[in-house]
Amino acid sequence: MDNQELDEKTTEEESTQNKMKEWLEDNMRIIVSILIVILIAGGIYSYSKRTESPQVDEPTVAVDEENNSTTKQETVNDSTVSQEKETSSVATSQETENSLIETAAKGDSQTKLARRALADFLEKNPDSALTAEHKIYIEDYLRKNSGHKGRVSVGTSIEFSKDLIKDAISKSKNLNENQLKNLHKYAVRVPSLS
Repeated sequence: MDNQELDEKTTEEESTQNKMKEWLEDNMRIIVSILIVILIAGGIYSYSKRTESPQVDEPTVAVDEENNSTTKQETVNDSTVSQEKETSSVATSQETENSLIETAAKGDSQTKLARRALADFLEKNPDSALTAEHKIYIEDYLRKNSGHKGRVSVGTSIEFSKDLIKDAISKSKNLNENQLKNLHKYAVRVPSLS
């Protein structure tokens, strides 16, 4: 009987192994798909935790309406550290005898600063012959020739000489019809130039 029981156990084990083998073969695609999804989810989770931990949490910004300034409270690793910073969120313009100095606010670029310098200049020296296309050319000319290199961030000041602005206006008036037609597609994107 011992031999017979041993044979039955062996047969049962082989039968179970065969069933498991068949099941694995039938479901291999599903198993691999599930493993890929788990790996991707784990990677995303790991990446999101890695980028969150060393950085400062989102700052809370409160606007002080009397001083028109902002106060930021930043949370660092679950402990709160209050820091008061006064930063101007309003762009500023200054005029000297020979130049216009534009200071960037949030979202400003060199082109926007050049556009403001041109607008300030034209406010004091109107020129009705300038179209939106001329102004696009002028602001691009100012951007390229201002001498500023690098990015523009809040507080960055760029100086535009009045002579440079006059030169840009003069050159814009020498553009031919094809050049003005080409600039038209950019001018329509900036309704404030009209």
